[in-house]
Amino acid sequence: MTKISVSMLASDYSKFGEEALRMQRAGVDFLHMDVMDGCFVPNISFGAGVIKAVHKVCDAPLDVHLMVNDPIRYAQDFAEAGASILTVHAECTPHLQRAVKFIQSLGVKAGVALNPATPLEELKWVMDDIDMILIMTVNPGFGGQKLIPATIEKTAQAAEMIRRSGRDIELEVDGGVALATCAALREAGATMLVAGSALYGAPDAAEMLRILRGENK
Repeated sequence: MTKISVSMLASDYSKFGEEALRMQRAGVDFLHMDVMDGCFVPNISFGAGVIKAVHKVCDAPLDVHLMVNDPIRYAQDFAEAGASILTVHAECTPHLQRAVKFIQSLGVKAGVALNPATPLEELKWVMDDIDMILIMTVNPGFGGQKLIPATIEKTAQAAEMIRRSGRDIELEVDGGVALATCAALREAGATMLVAGSALYGAPDAAEMLRILRGENK
């Protein structure tokens, strides 16, 4: 079954903990926490303190996406805050395999994210090490964007890379996940969808989850 990670960027920040609990009760698999530094991406979001606070009130595992320069500088803080998965961008570190291994040494699963224009070739030499690939289907930094069509084929190619590796690697996509795009992403091989506006804007989040997973056919 396709997993759903709800993007907390789309929540009401004045009720952050309540919004996280609402999505947990609706049945999301993960809470997706986008950490932005205003340098790697043109926006600033929240840090380890906010993630620690959410972890205190929610049991749902935390899918922490580090959209920051020098991500390993902060990895331990986010691991200690309660992250279940820590994802770093290949574009942000010159020593990707070292970064992955450091994250795993903290007892956390390690993911690698690629921006839309970053080639899959960046993953070739870390396929034996990573737990998750995150394909950005929009340019990162802001919620509510439309999916870039070419990233569907990129997702399919990433799924083929995983198949050839013979490893159990999660394939997550982030950006523009909605009613009009979820089926194509699942068919391309995505095993986890990050959804923000589609869930927080839905009158019935549990029903929307079923649709995003492809259960309502």
